[in-house]
Amino acid sequence: MITGSLATWLADLSRDQIPDAVIREMRHLALDTFSVGLSGTHTPWYQAIRNWAVQDNHSQHGATLWGEGTRLRPSDAALVNGAAAHALELDDFHNAKVHPGAVIVPTVFAVAEHYRVDPAQLDMALAVGYEVMIRTSLALSPAETRLRGWHLTPVCGPLGAAAAASVLLQLRPREIQSALGLAATQSSGLFAFTLDGSDSKRLHAGMAARAGVVSAELARNGLTGPAYAIEAEDGGMMKAFSDHSDATRLLHELGKTWHAAKTNFKPYSCCGSAHAHVDAALELRSEWLQGGVVRVGVPTLVDIQCGYRYEPGSELQAQMSVRYAVATALLRGSVLPQDFGEAQRRDPAIVQLANAIEIVRDADLDQRYPKEFCGWVEVIDRSGTPRRIMQSNPSGSAENTTRHEKLREKSLVLLNQDCDPEISEAICDRFLKPGPLDIQGILGSLRIE
Repeated sequence: MITGSLATWLADLSRDQIPDAVIREMRHLALDTFSVGLSGTHTPWYQAIRNWAVQDNHSQHGATLWGEGTRLRPSDAALVNGAAAHALELDDFHNAKVHPGAVIVPTVFAVAEHYRVDPAQLDMALAVGYEVMIRTSLALSPAETRLRGWHLTPVCGPLGAAAAASVLLQLRPREIQSALGLAATQSSGLFAFTLDGSDSKRLHAGMAARAGVVSAELARNGLTGPAYAIEAEDGGMMKAFSDHSDATRLLHELGKTWHAAKTNFKPYSCCGSAHAHVDAALELRSEWLQGGVVRVGVPTLVDIQCGYRYEPGSELQAQMSVRYAVATALLRGSVLPQDFGEAQRRDPAIVQLANAIEIVRDADLDQRYPKEFCGWVEVIDRSGTPRRIMQSNPSGSAENTTRHEKLREKSLVLLNQDCDPEISEAICDRFLKPGPLDIQGILGSLRIE
């Protein structure tokens, strides 16, 4: 029994069973998600979701919306804050093709704040939320599930969020099993947004967080979910989303191998599948400026997802385009939120270069992706001499020994947009200092100018 075994593990887990190195990664990733989410509150798609959630709201209790004092019931706060964290394509991602931070961190903040959870439980909730979400995607076979048109963040996110919320609410094994079942039946999320650059992707992380919170709360109230929701042959999650799933991957070395610690943070404001290419393009920029043809090697799935001809449209269309990301890296030397404004997206030089790039489907990369978010960029100079940079993993990955320093630098830049530098430093310190994670202190130290 996969669903039941997972529920039992969650109910029996204690904080001291989670390696300190995993907790350290969770703290850094939570800081990253929070700072990205605060910055995301300035986007119009966030405002649309936020304004819907707060209409007719008169509560003085609940959980706080990041960046303001408004309180909503925890499921709605998780929805809105999750949308904020996913608003700029700057939130973390795992090679299982999911964005765990934008789902799990808002869930943990909302449930912990509303229910006044013991801060000692928060690290465990973050770790299991990430872990269950990632393992669910790995069990589904993420590349195949994505090719069927599913966005894996809202498909797998409800289970991770339900796991995190269940731990915080200290549910019993049968209740957790119901919470997981209720979460699985809410899994959904279509990838059709790339065709027209619509805002639906901005909603996905938030709706996954909301589903997880609602599932745990309903299970606590006695509502039952399917006990075999993950593994059932008829109607189970694995069979519904993939023809090559293996539910046993959810339990393989559970508690021994922590996939959560391998989550990537994003130094660039674009699809994670293009980050290796941005790294390579930035390294080749000085040579390209002297003139040359640009070729970009991608896995087939990345070409399908991100290799489309670039036409100026919405911000999301640019953020999901590997052509735009590489062209912007070469022309501007930067792939940050300010590089995706309307004027930048319509810049004739960017459009021309983006569509002049030769996209090459590379069979070797197909074998490595998505276990590695790999890719290469090649510049061929006027004499016909090529220089290629191959990137096996992006610079925000766990393989980068300086990533903690870079992540903090990124967080300070984002926090300083809304806070005095002293407050930004204090927020970083509250996330990263030893001891229990103090959510009340973090929210209390936030003063929006």
